[in-house]
Amino acid sequence: MTDALLTAAPRRRTEPGAWWAIIVLIVVLAYAALVPLLAPAALHEVDLAAAREAPSPSHLFGTDNSGRDLFVRVAEGMRVSLLIALVCALTSTLIGVAVGTVAAVAGGVVDGALMRATDATNALPHLLLGIVIVAFFPGSLTAIIASIALTHWPQVARIVRSVAVTTRRMEFVDAAYLAGATHRDVAFRHVVPAASGQSVVAVVLLLPHAIWHESTLSFLGLGLAPDRASLGTLLQISRGEVMIGGWWTLAFPAAALVVTAFAIAGLAGAAQRRVAPIAEGRVT
Repeated sequence: MTDALLTAAPRRRTEPGAWWAIIVLIVVLAYAALVPLLAPAALHEVDLAAAREAPSPSHLFGTDNSGRDLFVRVAEGMRVSLLIALVCALTSTLIGVAVGTVAAVAGGVVDGALMRATDATNALPHLLLGIVIVAFFPGSLTAIIASIALTHWPQVARIVRSVAVTTRRMEFVDAAYLAGATHRDVAFRHVVPAASGQSVVAVVLLLPHAIWHESTLSFLGLGLAPDRASLGTLLQISRGEVMIGGWWTLAFPAAALVVTAFAIAGLAGAAQRRVAPIAEGRVT
C-alpha cells in the first residue's frame, strides 16, 4: 500500500490547464483585493455628470448610472462574492464531512437515517430552496450564506461517507477498536484524515456553485441590497442600463463572474484528478 503511494507520487505533475487556472485566479484575487484598497473613494463617490460613460482610458470599465467607476465596483463585487462563496463552501464542506463521518463510523440505523436525510435534501431544487430561505430575510448576509450552505452539503457527505466506509473496514481501524478506541477516536484519528484530500477538493468545487447562487439571488433582488456591491447586484442594476445602451454595465460584471467561476472550476477539476489516484492507491 505504501509502496504504491510512493511510486505513484513522482508521476503526479501539475497539468498545464491547472497552471493557467492558477495564473488567472491569482490575477483575479489581486484585482479584487488591491483595486478597492487603492481607490476606496470610487466605491461610493457619486458623480452624476460622469454617469453612464462608456469605457475609456479614464474609466476602463465605464461608469454606472451614478457615475461610479465600474472598474473599482466590479473589483469590490468580486471580493464580496468570493468571500461569501468561501464561507458558504467551507460551511457546506464541514456539514458534509460531519454527516458522512458520523454515518460511516456509527453505521446501522444512524447511517440509514443520515443518508435518507441526505437524499431528501439533495432531491430538493437548490435554487428554489435558497429563494425560499432568503425570502424570509431579504438582504440578510446570514440568510444568503445559510441558503447556499444548507443546500450544497449532500454531495460532500456522500463522498466523505464512501471514503470513511473504506477506511472503517481496514485492519488498523479494527486494531484501534480492539485497543480500546472509541468511535470519536476513530473518526478524528483515522476517518477525517483519510477524507481530508476529498474535503479540500470539495471546498474548491463548491466555490463556483456558491458564486453563481449568490449572484443569482442578488440578480433576482433577493440577495444583498442594491447599494452593496457584489457581482449579483451589479448584474441586477445592469438590466435597465442595457436597454438604454449601457452594454458595459452588463459585460464587465458578467465577464468577471464567468472568468472567476471557470478559473476555480479548472483548478478544482485538476485537484480532483490529482486526489482520485492517490485515494485509489490508499485503498489498494
